[in-house]
Amino acid sequence: MLEPILIGITGGSGSGKSWLARHLQSHFGPQSAALLEQDWYYRDLSHLPSEKAAATDFDHPDALELDLLESHLRALSSGEPINAPQYDFSSFSREPETTLISPRPLIIVEGLFVLQHAPLAKRFDLSVFVHTPSDVRLLRRIRRDLSERGYQLDRILEFWEHDQIPSFDKFVAPQRANASFIWDSLKDNAFVPALLADLQKRTARNADQPTS
Repeated sequence: MLEPILIGITGGSGSGKSWLARHLQSHFGPQSAALLEQDWYYRDLSHLPSEKAAATDFDHPDALELDLLESHLRALSSGEPINAPQYDFSSFSREPETTLISPRPLIIVEGLFVLQHAPLAKRFDLSVFVHTPSDVRLLRRIRRDLSERGYQLDRILEFWEHDQIPSFDKFVAPQRANASFIWDSLKDNAFVPALLADLQKRTARNADQPTS
């Protein structure tokens, strides 16, 4: 089996990296593209008192099992399916069920720290840093955390000020230097079609290579 094309997508919280990753998968179709979300790999905190679990800095790389994500990406690259964990943010715990992800010609990985974690970053054939102004990102995070994660507004704003902003400056923004492309998501309308065309060429070229 030929090794797949691997693309990593990162950017600040609310930047649009999840949208881009899902758009790419939708364009190529689930039979040709697999998607791994970094958020699935948050550490299980069900053993902690709820107040202590809620106080965890979820905008820090240590809150995630990035080595597990890297090992899953390595397995997919070798043609092996994986059982990806799923996370329940309302209880800060791993769900009992996992999601079976099968190898595909294109594998997309998105998350805050996919280029910050060196063993993970070196696996990508190309990568994108999604740039979006902080005020837009905050509004998107408020909408998401209220509707999808059941957080209260005061808690969202406190996390943004005390955890997300320092984390962005320390861990997320420096990833720009490691990205193949930087996408200004509010201004560059030509980027996504160009990226799709690039990936189409890469996957087609890869498929034409003889198998060993």
